[in-house]
Amino acid sequence: MKCILITGGTGYIGSHTAVEFINAGYNVVIVDNLSNSSKQVLDRIETITGAKPKFYLADCTDSNAMEKVFNENHIDGVIHFAASKAVGESVQKPLLYYRNNILSLIVLLECMQKNKVVNFVFSSSCTVYGQPKELPVDENSPILPASSPYGNTKQINEEIIRDTIASKASLKAVILRYFNPIGAHPTGLIGEEPQGVPQNLVPYLTQVAIGQRNELAVFGNDYNTPDGSCIRDYIYVVDLAQAHLKAFEKLDQINSSNWVEYYNIGTGKGESVLELINAFEKATQVKVPYRIANRREGDIEAIWANATKANNELNWVAQTSLEETLRTAWIWQKNLANSNRD
Repeated sequence: MKCILITGGTGYIGSHTAVEFINAGYNVVIVDNLSNSSKQVLDRIETITGAKPKFYLADCTDSNAMEKVFNENHIDGVIHFAASKAVGESVQKPLLYYRNNILSLIVLLECMQKNKVVNFVFSSSCTVYGQPKELPVDENSPILPASSPYGNTKQINEEIIRDTIASKASLKAVILRYFNPIGAHPTGLIGEEPQGVPQNLVPYLTQVAIGQRNELAVFGNDYNTPDGSCIRDYIYVVDLAQAHLKAFEKLDQINSSNWVEYYNIGTGKGESVLELINAFEKATQVKVPYRIANRREGDIEAIWANATKANNELNWVAQTSLEETLRTAWIWQKNLANSNRD
């Protein structure tokens, strides 16, 4: 059984990816500092899969802690999720984002080189494209100046990986540029559980829908889009998690010790914020009170993916409809509310 290290593995996307790898027969080791997640997630992963990942409470910027993880496990590959991830917060706290997101990658790559681990999947973002001139974006679309420090850390990290490979270090990397992950596991046992005020649209929306918050703020209705609100490509988190499995299968097929490839992971379809609210209401029969607010700093107007390359080269395709995805988010939110009551 191959052993995969997942950094940030108790987080939203990391936990879903851990489930997919365990179900596919891998051993999973998780490193997380629990800054935006809970240790309870490990029990939930075990309930879903029948196996509990080995867990280290550690920060990926701590080279001694990370060295211990590599020394104690025979790691065959690494998936790197651990990062600060909110666009708005990154504008307010740029140094936190540069420290966490860039230093963690450097420490990880150094540990990989020292321990001769070559297979690497990096969690990047469509923010590297900035506000594209042409839509949808494909992997050859220009990398534009980032509109937020968060986006800039993803661009810099892609460059660090590329430069490391160019230096003839033994490293094979797949860089997955995610669009907007939403939804929850169909069991309702794991999902997006932000600490404090949610920075992402769907968890905020579901908290409003369940009465935890008064109303949803829609940031801007004066964009150059059909209904004036921002457009994004919303990808189901389980579909996204499965893309990581496909990425590892791809790495196994590559004979070169120096190789990197980039893939957009999205549905290929853009939905506006107002369309998403309507889809949620249709899927759940629950009304969501909202108000139009000022534009948010760092937001781009519209982006969605051309995911043809991932479809063809990774044999991966997004399969889950927006309404079905939003239904899973609502089941998860209701389960959270019930568990908080208990």
